[in-house]
Amino acid sequence: MRDMNAITEGEWRYNQLIKLFPSEAEPAFEDTTQQEAVWGRKWGCNNDVGRLRMVMMHRPGDEVNIVDTSKRMENNAFGDVEAGWYWRGDTGPDLAAMQAQHDNYVATLRGEGVEVVYLDSIAPGRMKSCFTRDSVIAVKGGAIVTRMGPKIRRGEERPVTQTLARMGCPILRTISGTGVAEGGSFAWLNPTTAVIGISSRTTEGGADQIEEVLRTQGVELLRIQLTGYRLHIDGVFVMLAPDLAIANIALLPYWFLEKLGELGIHVIEVGYDDDVSIINCLAIAPGRVVMPEGVSEKTRKALVGAGVDIIPVKYDKMISGGGGLHCSTGPLIRDDV
Repeated sequence: MRDMNAITEGEWRYNQLIKLFPSEAEPAFEDTTQQEAVWGRKWGCNNDVGRLRMVMMHRPGDEVNIVDTSKRMENNAFGDVEAGWYWRGDTGPDLAAMQAQHDNYVATLRGEGVEVVYLDSIAPGRMKSCFTRDSVIAVKGGAIVTRMGPKIRRGEERPVTQTLARMGCPILRTISGTGVAEGGSFAWLNPTTAVIGISSRTTEGGADQIEEVLRTQGVELLRIQLTGYRLHIDGVFVMLAPDLAIANIALLPYWFLEKLGELGIHVIEVGYDDDVSIINCLAIAPGRVVMPEGVSEKTRKALVGAGVDIIPVKYDKMISGGGGLHCSTGPLIRDDV
């Protein structure tokens, strides 16, 4: 009777090798040692207030010229429904002034030690590309590329993806299917809790996909329903320090205000004499905040009393385009807090 080998010598050798050189699930992808070894540096954010190290921005350019001031709408703004563009201000854009204000903002951030990375390019005619907050959400270990809602913004995703890839920033997810999500509706409350505002610009389907990434990192995602046609949560709520936020409490649900209290987050409430744009500010370190003009004396005293250093930046020409200081930045790296 002929001998029958149970396994070939080649198969035996292969299995012995794989047994000696197994896959290693630990440490996790977002672990600092893994990030530095594989991706060159520790990418991402797990908060909105730690020292800001890197931010993605775009200087407004000729794409803004798509705005045709002969096309004034009944609401006194400008727009072309068929083409998809709109301009929220009641006067047209002043590109030179917008660029000057944006340049000053960039200089302010760089003066604070922030690395400002410009988009490599933008999609043709995407006149809101300067509001980079909406196209990218930084999480632990990398970034989520969002899927923009309206016609005039759809297409911003590709240049953002190309810029992230060039830098070697891990892209952990792109929003797909019919999901819609924009970064202005996402906020970190602490390293294990985030919140997203559901609106026409961030749907439940988009939030589900963001939540899938966060769940693997042990992060809870809270959801609040924004009112009416309000677009983003950063128009009503922004974190300033680990235990401090600024908000319009009239536009936030009661349960969320209670949750903030449970998390030990004190809320500075804006008043009727504050400009609406001041909430759309940016913490560049705990309690060190870049804020536009329009802060009332009462709110200023409350901020200073809470230990906030305010860095004022004139930004009205940019704001007239529909976004503020917070909107104009896509943080990619922050220190832990």
